[in-house]
Amino acid sequence: MSYRSTDYVNSETIIDNIDVTNDILTSRGGLSLFVRYLRAIAVYPHLKRLFGGIRKTAKGQPVCEIFKQLFCFFLDGTSRHLTAFDRLKKDEGYARGIESKPGAMVSSHAVKRFFKAFWWPRIHLFRHLLQRLFLWRLQMVEPLVVVLGLDTMVMDNSEAAKRHGVKPTYKKVRGFQPLQMSWGRFIVDAVFRGGDKHSNHADTAEKMVRHVVKKIRKHYRECVPIIIRLDSGFFDQKLFRVFEQLEIGYICCGKLYGDVTEYVASLLPDAWSRYQKGESAWDFVEFGDRRGSWNVFRRAIFCRPLCEDRQYLLEFSRPDTVLYTNLGRGELIDERLAACGMLDLVQPEAIIETYHGRGSDELIHRALKDFSAQELPFKRFAPNAAFYYTMLVAFFLYETFKEDVCIPVVKLTSYATTLRRRVIDIAAKVVRHAGKITLKVTTATWKGLDFAKLWQRSGKPPSFAWA
Repeated sequence: MSYRSTDYVNSETIIDNIDVTNDILTSRGGLSLFVRYLRAIAVYPHLKRLFGGIRKTAKGQPVCEIFKQLFCFFLDGTSRHLTAFDRLKKDEGYARGIESKPGAMVSSHAVKRFFKAFWWPRIHLFRHLLQRLFLWRLQMVEPLVVVLGLDTMVMDNSEAAKRHGVKPTYKKVRGFQPLQMSWGRFIVDAVFRGGDKHSNHADTAEKMVRHVVKKIRKHYRECVPIIIRLDSGFFDQKLFRVFEQLEIGYICCGKLYGDVTEYVASLLPDAWSRYQKGESAWDFVEFGDRRGSWNVFRRAIFCRPLCEDRQYLLEFSRPDTVLYTNLGRGELIDERLAACGMLDLVQPEAIIETYHGRGSDELIHRALKDFSAQELPFKRFAPNAAFYYTMLVAFFLYETFKEDVCIPVVKLTSYATTLRRRVIDIAAKVVRHAGKITLKVTTATWKGLDFAKLWQRSGKPPSFAWA
């Protein structure tokens, strides 16, 4: 029977009434995959060993249970306020979906007490955990060269009327400015700092690099070439000396001093070389430079873009850049690159390309802010630091979960919002039958996500081995 144009809806499909069901339902069925993954990689024993001592009495929930709910809270991303835990505490479907008893769900007050119990000796253990997670993935990937990024990230907390550590930042907002070290898609170490701390404040960067390099050589390979990328905020000879003493490579963006720009302006056209990749091209010239307070010359590469994405740039609009590096100066880092067949990295074209990879380091900050909120919930500095480091651990585990489990469904470069809409936010029903608990999803979800395969992958990931 054909429909007439006036029959805009079938009367048999109209909802006539509403009622309540006693079925255990959840709209975050994908979190069960994440919880299963956390259990399979065996991260809970390490959390208990590092932070179990913070629990002073048998009352309340175990530390691992609190961390599990916090990690799910960050990955869920529905709310960025701690009061959301009060709503989740009343949601039996959510509790069953993350493999928790309804009575074990923590309230917002319990979460606040948990973070306020942290102090600096125990907060420092978060960095230890992040570094161990980094070594775990490093040993899995086994790269020939370890390329690290070092940068600060501004966390805008301007709305806070009174909050310890919130200070004016270089982005003209009030907030925090932690120093973060990255490797690929992962943040592998961080120092939580107030907003007025610049990039190379005190000796924080030096200590971080020394510590991470020592860990890499001890637990991965002693002779692996390590290259670190930095922006002009770290342009300091003292820091360069540290890198040279550690026998690692560095590529740092320098400052455009007047004598440098005058020198390159006086060069003849045939002194310049050209580097092209895809639809972008740069002119560059290489020379040795020694600043007024330096005691040695260092290799410098002055480059300017000619075109970007098939769009030629006018001469006055070309952003000039000068890069300083110790690659190609005959130091031990060159020998290590040659030993692993990566000596091409000392060529100026490769140095320019490697430094342009800093764009991916910047994207990590964007991905982290998409994963969680910039605004931190506490007035005191120490609880905010504990909250921030918990967020970093959750972000690291989210990235490994995306790679180990969700790669058939989402791309590795996808932000958390994409994974949430695609994998996490699915309807599910929790059923108990014959002594077993079963998670049921719709046929469309089962086939569209190949849910059986995701379930299998979440149960057999590479275990988090503590080296």
